[in-house]
Amino acid sequence: MIRMTISTSERAQVLTQALPYIKQYSGKTVVIKYGGNAMVSGGLKSAVMEDIVLLSTVGIKVVLVHGGGPEINEVIIKMGKEPKFVGGLRYTDRETMDVVQMVLAGKINKGLVQLIEQHGGRAIGLCGLDGGMIKAVKMKGEQDLGLVGDITKLDVTLIRDCLDSGTIPVIATVAAGEDGEEVYNVNADIAASQIAASLSAEKFVLMTDVRGLLADRENENSLISVVNVSDVPRLKRQGIINGGMIPKVDCCVEAVRRGVKRTHIIDGRIEHSILIEMLTDEGIGTMFL
Repeated sequence: MIRMTISTSERAQVLTQALPYIKQYSGKTVVIKYGGNAMVSGGLKSAVMEDIVLLSTVGIKVVLVHGGGPEINEVIIKMGKEPKFVGGLRYTDRETMDVVQMVLAGKINKGLVQLIEQHGGRAIGLCGLDGGMIKAVKMKGEQDLGLVGDITKLDVTLIRDCLDSGTIPVIATVAAGEDGEEVYNVNADIAASQIAASLSAEKFVLMTDVRGLLADRENENSLISVVNVSDVPRLKRQGIINGGMIPKVDCCVEAVRRGVKRTHIIDGRIEHSILIEMLTDEGIGTMFL
């Protein structure tokens, strides 16, 4: 965890700087994809919940979409199985899908709701099965990933109802099969991006374990602060966008192309990174527009 210490006068300056942004975003929708190290560290988890409650308190409509890979792995290992990954993606057989549904839509989801409530917020836990929110079919590709799904339909009615009532929806990305029988594991980054687009969100914020997009991945000081989506193909050709950053950038680009005004990849290892991004002039991470 990366901590920042500021003086009382600096705190006052931060609050003064935040006011225009609070006015700008009040009544607007922000979708936050929460995962990575920020979910593992207790201190970071608390800071994220504090940020979300603060944003909600000042009138910003926050949707929290979460992952939970490490906790899923932990349960699978306790069952005597080894988590299986194909090309960096989780292979989900029927037994693993049961674990995903139990841990993601159960333990993790309700735990986050409880944390938000403890910090003075009002939240409700949902998953893609609720209200027919997310429908999916088996993902097609060169490699079989089992019960991993591609989203075919997204109904955000239930999410809008929560936001209109002043409640923070906390969403686990488990989807109902189009056939009405299977349940699918859906990539949380992709689901969050599509939810942001369907809600015409002002911002989509994707929390990860790096500073953002780096010009040189060996140098954390080479952060690229702003990227125009038209420059993304060139950055891919140059190898600047590579590896695990490719699908995250693609999610941000897709959200912008579908009407989200700003998308961001931010460093979830930094305490209160959401507030730094949203309510300061400097911001943090990489913004796509």
